[in-house]
Amino acid sequence: MLLRKRLGPLLLTVYLTLFSACGCLGQLNVCGQDAPAGNWPWQASLHFVISGVPSSFLCGGSLINDQWVLSAANCFSSVSSSDLEVYLGRQNQEGSNPNEVKRTVSRIITHPSFHPVTRDNDIALLRLSAPVTFTNFISPVCLAASGSVFLNGVDSWVTGWGEIAEGEPLPSPGTLKEVEVAVIENTHCQSLYEAVPFNVTDNMICAGKLAGGKDSCKGDSGGPLVSQQDSVWVQSGIVSLEGCAQPNPTGVYTRVSRYESWINSEISTNQPGFVLFTVNSTVPSPSASKAPEPTSTSIPHELIKPSAFTPAVTNLPALSSAPVPTSTSAPQGTLKNLN
Repeated sequence: MLLRKRLGPLLLTVYLTLFSACGCLGQLNVCGQDAPAGNWPWQASLHFVISGVPSSFLCGGSLINDQWVLSAANCFSSVSSSDLEVYLGRQNQEGSNPNEVKRTVSRIITHPSFHPVTRDNDIALLRLSAPVTFTNFISPVCLAASGSVFLNGVDSWVTGWGEIAEGEPLPSPGTLKEVEVAVIENTHCQSLYEAVPFNVTDNMICAGKLAGGKDSCKGDSGGPLVSQQDSVWVQSGIVSLEGCAQPNPTGVYTRVSRYESWINSEISTNQPGFVLFTVNSTVPSPSASKAPEPTSTSIPHELIKPSAFTPAVTNLPALSSAPVPTSTSAPQGTLKNLN
């Protein structure tokens, strides 16, 4: 049964000391303390496999317990489970990845109401052929629970192996990238799509930079959009419609909190950890007419390391067999590979 209670930071720390938890970086220490670890240990790399041909990168995903990966339904329109391989603990698409494990997929579950044109309900679950063991480099992310609120300006991070600009592939060795973006409330996001027949529904969440330069791009589909609440990382979105860092419009993501019931209905045992995200933002919602002017029409999205972010309210995640974490940080504006 899902357990969600309001606890202060101290009680949350005690809880995470006694039990392993989702959404944590590293295994050796309590969330928030320094420890060597993978930067985004829930990141999954999904590959399309054809007999006799090396597998090719298809989409991103996120590990949500020891045998399930969350991704976007748009990745699997013409793919069966036998066509897929999933890599966890991977940093580079080329060369050695000493911390990775590979699994095949026994089942793909796409949302029954997914619409490939509108991208509404763009969510899918992959059941791995066998469970994985959690390490510093492989562990699950927490998911935003029903009722979570991501206000305008909430600091968020997107990770993936997608293009670094529209039409520009990730350079060798294909190192996992990360970009800091901010949540853009849906009404304003919809106004950015006035010239495009696209409807931003309540099942979606938008994030990016209005001036461009920071965004998900082609190949990032299915990957996670996450925010930090105290020391716990919570997935708010799934990359669905990439903005490729162009100024207005921005990236659109599947809003994970809308699917807590559906996810739990499909995963009957060892259900993922859900966290009620309640961090407030002080960033006002801008009007579309006041969006910053871009300095370039083709700025690659900057992929940089997260800074420290400490909200005031914490909610207890559901019990999950993930490692206990730490958080890392690097100066904003610095391009950084995840090695």
